[in-house]
Amino acid sequence: MTLSRNESLLQRSRAAVWHPCTQMKHHESQPLVPIVRGEGVWLFDADGKRYLDAVSSWWVNLFGHGHPHIKAALHAQLDSLDHVMLAGLTHEPVIELSERLAQLTGLGHAFYASDGASATEIALKMSAHLWRNQGQPEKNGFVSLAQGYHGETVGALAVTDIPLFRSAYAPLVRAAAVVPSPDARLAELGMDAEQQAESAAQALEAWLQEHHAHTAALIVEPMVQCAAGMAMYHPHYLRRARALCTQYGVHLIADEIATGFGRTGERFACEAAGIRADFICLSKGLTGGTLPLSAVLTTDEVYAAFYDDDTARGFLHSHSYTGNPLACRAALATLDLLDDAQLARNRDTARCLSLVARPLDEHPGLQNARQMGMIWAWDAVTDDPLFSRRFHRAALEQGLLLRPIGRTLYFMPPYVIDDGAMAHLVEGSLQALHGALT
Repeated sequence: MTLSRNESLLQRSRAAVWHPCTQMKHHESQPLVPIVRGEGVWLFDADGKRYLDAVSSWWVNLFGHGHPHIKAALHAQLDSLDHVMLAGLTHEPVIELSERLAQLTGLGHAFYASDGASATEIALKMSAHLWRNQGQPEKNGFVSLAQGYHGETVGALAVTDIPLFRSAYAPLVRAAAVVPSPDARLAELGMDAEQQAESAAQALEAWLQEHHAHTAALIVEPMVQCAAGMAMYHPHYLRRARALCTQYGVHLIADEIATGFGRTGERFACEAAGIRADFICLSKGLTGGTLPLSAVLTTDEVYAAFYDDDTARGFLHSHSYTGNPLACRAALATLDLLDDAQLARNRDTARCLSLVARPLDEHPGLQNARQMGMIWAWDAVTDDPLFSRRFHRAALEQGLLLRPIGRTLYFMPPYVIDDGAMAHLVEGSLQALHGALT
């Protein structure tokens, strides 16, 4: 019997590939989708069926698949330099990218890795090492928000407060302290989002007052805790957190891995609060969804604490592909596209999709409708522990790639989504919701 290309790819993948964030046995009943091509907001399987990439392939794709400007930049770079080690050497793409990121963030001396979890590890290590270099080695603890997510490597798990990811590895993890989340959904009756943010800030203040002498840094996802079910909060919390960290001599690490590059409306989420962190972690949209790359930028004061004749006082962390020229060139091309005009277009797109999505806002099976920038979310009114899997499967049947977080349905589409794709997204979601809730 001759297998179709789809069937062949499915069999080969299940036999050879261990897929991420997946219980592989589930694929006995929910087959993988073999993707062979991407174009704009669409993904195509081997049989030609197309799926709207409504989650930007895990929040990385900003301008659609196969964008000509990014492709052209990669082709040109491949003709001159594919890779070279960054220890003892340098190259133009990494220099130019570092300069541009410094200009955009107000921070400098970019340190590169390949993924978001690695960026978290770098920022945590830099913070603790700085205090050691300054004669305060006891300042080596960290504090993070309840339900925060910062990656799944052992160091990043220390500041990730999601049991599903951390419980199995608890013996390996030096867990950080956890303070209440400013998530607006947690506001008590009669409180608004700003009051909820202030309540959480007061809890942070109480914690820092008691523990600042042994705390290196507070790490937060600015404005949106994505893995917590797109938990959105008021910028008042960031302003209070910045002031408190300054007051108590604790670093503020802004994890903009998911929220950066226009996702929350501004180029970076910290801009909504008008603050500057001591460290900023970047990844995901950095290369427009083409190649793995992450970066950590920090202040001149932090950099100066490592600048010394003593090798041991340097930041001795490395990745073989640190500052890869191809990835840096893709990032530069992405920054070319993410100009002020594009941010304005995003605001127009957000208004349009919000109008189209009103039937979801009003759906009796959904609650807590919320939107920030190019992120939309709703919480399903269900106790079904399989809701996410049921909805995902029903959405695929409608030609949609959507992966709810628990009972939270969300959209995070590429910025180039058009009117027709918006209508397809909402109509298909309504159909999938009917299938998942009945």
